[in-house]
Amino acid sequence: MEGDPLKKSLAWLHGVLQGKIGHGIEIRVLQGLQVIHAERGFMQFGFIVPNVVSDVDGNWHVGALASLLDLVGAITTFSYANCVSTVADFNASYYSTEHVEIESRVMADKGKLIHVVVQVRKKGNGEGLRSNFIILGSSMAMFIRI
Repeated sequence: MEGDPLKKSLAWLHGVLQGKIGHGIEIRVLQGLQVIHAERGFMQFGFIVPNVVSDVDGNWHVGALASLLDLVGAITTFSYANCVSTVADFNASYYSTEHVEIESRVMADKGKLIHVVVQVRKKGNGEGLRSNFIILGSSMAMFIRI
């Protein structure tokens, strides 16, 4: 595991999900996240939005949503680049709350800048259809390779 960034990123994720590392907010935001598929620079997850990250109206709290996008993007970036990064630009478009599937993919590597896109879509309603998107997130991560 020492040299495999994918295994290290998944070990970090599982440590957070089990409450062994990280902060309370990460544990709450990722509660119930299930890894469906993982490879270098690409991850797919299953997720049911838990009540603990819903607002008083039962909607996915925007702060929790942004935290999830940031964490999933960071895990995917680490699986690709084998280093911790700093987010230089982050934006998300939010449409609804549902039982969801999450995909995170490294789209471009420009040396010290990596572009990661996180897509959240309704579970089981087809693939790639824009109408099924709930959240589109994009992150530009900067890092220094050591």
